[in-house]
Amino acid sequence: MDSHPLVSIGGLTFNVSNCLSTLIAAIIVFLIFFVLSRKIEMRPGKAQNCLEWIVDFTNGIVKSQFPNKSEARPFMLYAFVLFAFIFIANQLGLIFEIAVGGKTYVKSPTSDPIVTMALGTVTLVLSHFFCVQKFGFMGYLKSFAKPVSFLGPINLLEEFTNFLTLSLRLYGNIYAGEVLLDLLVKLSHTLGLITFVGVMPFSMIWQGFSVFIGAIQAYVFVTLSSVYISHKIVAD
Repeated sequence: MDSHPLVSIGGLTFNVSNCLSTLIAAIIVFLIFFVLSRKIEMRPGKAQNCLEWIVDFTNGIVKSQFPNKSEARPFMLYAFVLFAFIFIANQLGLIFEIAVGGKTYVKSPTSDPIVTMALGTVTLVLSHFFCVQKFGFMGYLKSFAKPVSFLGPINLLEEFTNFLTLSLRLYGNIYAGEVLLDLLVKLSHTLGLITFVGVMPFSMIWQGFSVFIGAIQAYVFVTLSSVYISHKIVAD
């Protein structure tokens, strides 16, 4: 895989590829849903039907994890935005990848663990924040002593492992897909036209499969995020 350009600002080092790719993915998400939501009517057209289907889909994910719909409602918008962003971010490297001088400037941002861990951190912080908001700080601390107090260290460790599995599962799947696609592209140029023609069908099949994997991983990330949040705020 190609290296990524770095830039230092105020003593902090930024990965240009991550920043640029994340910004592009966010802009694409905004433009898609801006267009889909332009004409909201009582008798919905195709664009509105598509938008409502996505909203109902993500709402359903959240509702399935909360016994009380009123508790699920505050997280529906988060699930919708999270799913839309991760889905587009997963596909970005398949749609186009920009590399100049051996450095990659645009790729799937979720193929970098820093980005997926940042997304996991948002879910982690939200779950703990709403737990404190609902039960108070003492109630929040007591939640680590359930079902019995001596399991406190294990419950703390579980928070860390949940964060890692949530983040690294997404990263591993997207990164592996981009690596294999990159290898197929390099293989197609080894013997000229012969390998190009031979590898092309496999490359197309893998790209189609990667789109499916990207969608599944977006669904899994949102589902697990809903599970972790509900686990913190739903009283036993």
